[in-house]
Amino acid sequence: MIYEFRTYTLKPRSLGEFLKRFGEALPKRQTFSPLAAFWHTEIGPLNQVLHVWAYESIEQRNDARAAAAISGAWPPKTSEFIVDMTSEILTPLPFSPPLEPSAHGPYFEMRSYTIEPGGTPEMAKRWEEYLPNRLKLSPLIGVFTSELGRLNQWIHIWAYKSLDERAAIRAEAGKKGIWPPPGPSPVASQETKIMLPAAFSPIK
Repeated sequence: MIYEFRTYTLKPRSLGEFLKRFGEALPKRQTFSPLAAFWHTEIGPLNQVLHVWAYESIEQRNDARAAAAISGAWPPKTSEFIVDMTSEILTPLPFSPPLEPSAHGPYFEMRSYTIEPGGTPEMAKRWEEYLPNRLKLSPLIGVFTSELGRLNQWIHIWAYKSLDERAAIRAEAGKKGIWPPPGPSPVASQETKIMLPAAFSPIK
């Protein structure tokens, strides 16, 4: 299983109409492959949307996208609102939960780490050891490494009922030594954004 993370930066004040047109076109698009999640940013880079698509392989992705384009069902008529587009192909870690419909939000934190070259195996080892205790505090939506796009990326998404809950859980995890995994870290840089789900997102 692979996931395509498509991030679009939109023109200010265009989010509402973008979501409307995307949502209207989505049912036909999903006859070719499923949408795993759709979020838009609340804190961090503004006017961004992230849509995540699940595929069995790169070949299946290419076939699904080509078939959707030939059918005329996709893409939605939203190009006038888009300033920038990026696409990354990510693979889930063995201990990542599947991206299935759920309602753990509505606040989702996406943390993107750049790992030092060669550091991913050590990162995975430490996460596998310490993650079970962290999961007792709040649900992990998924954790992924980059296959195509920016290299050496470690991306993890967490769900919270509120921003106050997020702050309390992170404080508790640090105080108890639960998280982050202790010891030397292969993380070279970090970014974070807080996102909210679209009404049509399978993950809310």
